[in-house]
Amino acid sequence: MASTASEIIAFMVSISGWVLVSSTLPTDYWKVSTIDGTVITTATYWANLWKTCVTDSTGVSNCKDFPSMLALDGYIQACRGLMIAAVSLGFFGSIFALFGMKCTKVGGSDKAKAKIACLAGIVFILSGLCSMTGCSLYANKITTEFFDPLYVEQKYELGAALFIGWAGASLCIIGGVIFCFSISDNNKPPRMGYAYNGATSVLSSRTKYHGAEGGFKTTNPSKQFDKNAYV
Repeated sequence: MASTASEIIAFMVSISGWVLVSSTLPTDYWKVSTIDGTVITTATYWANLWKTCVTDSTGVSNCKDFPSMLALDGYIQACRGLMIAAVSLGFFGSIFALFGMKCTKVGGSDKAKAKIACLAGIVFILSGLCSMTGCSLYANKITTEFFDPLYVEQKYELGAALFIGWAGASLCIIGGVIFCFSISDNNKPPRMGYAYNGATSVLSSRTKYHGAEGGFKTTNPSKQFDKNAYV
């Protein structure tokens, strides 16, 4: 019962992390920078893995898609590949988890389902590591440019998508670890039950033994004596 509950918790945590990781791909604010005026913010610059945009004070956004994938910076290409790999691994991990959980009717025997659940945990851990690496690589590039005194172009700060990606990666790793530990609960040998028949008296056991030996008829010891024996 405890193993089933832990698998359900692991599945919910892992799926939540996978949804958060998937939501980072279309999110706009991977990095953001603002230009403040005397009263209001005059412009907001932001970018993600697919485009770079600027939003003026009236709320109108002008975006420019990256023209060529081969002409992109290396860190953007690496982040794209890692995040897409994280989403794909999370999808397959969720399928393996459905087959490996005890509360489902598919997957075979309990031993086979335990191995599938462990495989799902490993896949979720890989998904979380891919997402963690992609977000950290992008954040490292932003912080390096921000603190570089020789960098004269527009400097950006960390956007909301990076924090969402880190949170989703952490949940995927936690859920995957719980799935991997659930296999140890499934491999425990079942506890043997012993029935207690109650203690038998020495007199009754001796009576049964003598009665069974030679086919003699057993009599109650209290009836072997006449009332005159007590006089």
